Amino acid sequence: MNPSTLQVFATVIFAIAVLHTFSVGLIEKFAHRFSERSLARNLFHLLSEVEAVFGFWALVLIIGMIFLSNIHEVFTYVDQINYTEPVFVFVIMFMAATRPIVMLSEIVIFQLSRILPFNSKMSFYITTLTLGPLMGSFITEPGAMTVCSMILLKDIYKNDISLNLKYATLGLLFVNVSIGGTLTHFAAPPVVMVAGKWGWGMDVMFWRFGYKALISVLISTFSVAFIFRKEFQGMLKLSSTVDKRKIELPLWIILVHGFFMAIVVYSSHHIAFFLGVFLLFLGFLSITKIHQTSPKLRESVMVGFFLASLVTLGTLQQWWLQILITKLDDMTLYLGAIALTAITDNAALTYLGSLVTLTESAKYFLVSGAVVGGGLTVIANAPNPVGYGILKETFGTNGISSLKLFIAALGPTLVALLLMLFLPNLI
Repeated sequence: MNPSTLQVFATVIFAIAVLHTFSVGLIEKFAHRFSERSLARNLFHLLSEVEAVFGFWALVLIIGMIFLSNIHEVFTYVDQINYTEPVFVFVIMFMAATRPIVMLSEIVIFQLSRILPFNSKMSFYITTLTLGPLMGSFITEPGAMTVCSMILLKDIYKNDISLNLKYATLGLLFVNVSIGGTLTHFAAPPVVMVAGKWGWGMDVMFWRFGYKALISVLISTFSVAFIFRKEFQGMLKLSSTVDKRKIELPLWIILVHGFFMAIVVYSSHHIAFFLGVFLLFLGFLSITKIHQTSPKLRESVMVGFFLASLVTLGTLQQWWLQILITKLDDMTLYLGAIALTAITDNAALTYLGSLVTLTESAKYFLVSGAVVGGGLTVIANAPNPVGYGILKETFGTNGISSLKLFIAALGPTLVALLLMLFLPNLI
């Protein structure tokens, strides 16, 4: 281990950024000490936005790189970084949050929830947090996170529910989405990073990871619903906009939306192509605006910015992450991957693992640890900032506490950890 000055500097900046994400609640409180509309209040309010944290420290990194080397080295470094995933997340989040997609998903989930023998709210909650995350294996995890968050915002979070249920739901959502994308080999970012190189197809993913994820999602969701059963019993029935509504849009508009999303998902590794498709989609929104609602542009941009900043900072962490991955035995690698995922994007972690020679068991435990730990923090899994950005306003002026989110996600994480560890690989 002989890191350069730049690598050490980047690691220090990265560590500070991680600590910053756990302090956003305190910074938000501090911002309110200043008068409204003052420069100081606006500055500290910006620094309390999790999506902006890594962008701020990525800027510090770039400035530091200029002083440590020169501006041309910075250009070379940025040009070598692959920003396809952040741009894809921005595009798919924007498309998944449109009115036709959310309405269709909501009605499908509601109709399936009527099968469960519980009150309407509890049944709807269970179906949203099981079917929704598992849909991530087909519409991608960012798409599933967007749809689930929009539905939860409208039909659960906007009720007068307790803060404990809000955190329990958010932690459950993050964990379920992180593992729910493992039924296939093309939907979860940490799986996409290695599936092609290691020759993992849909059969390998389902019988090694997917069926365990399915069981974990069911156990965790029913457990949370049971714990808060009295609160669900006290809620009103689902609003008529869900219970009695039929699809109020022309079918062809829904089909066109689905067609555009399918093309973007299929071309998710080809940034120039899916951006062209996205521009055509924006044109379609313009000519059908009478059937649309205001697009979630700000939320999508902020999440994409967050992920791009995370990649910019995370790329220079290879020097210590790669050494850790190659020096650990299987069990230590599994637990270490879960811990490391909490402080760095899990796709970056598996990507580093794909650069070195690993045994089959090491490959399994690396990917398992990466997806199991994907719900512990906002930065652990690429789609998490999507849910954070959509739901954060319902947590009050102090926003979402990183520590409380971590605690809320521990239960579902432990369930997934044990199932991935002890259930057999069936292929």
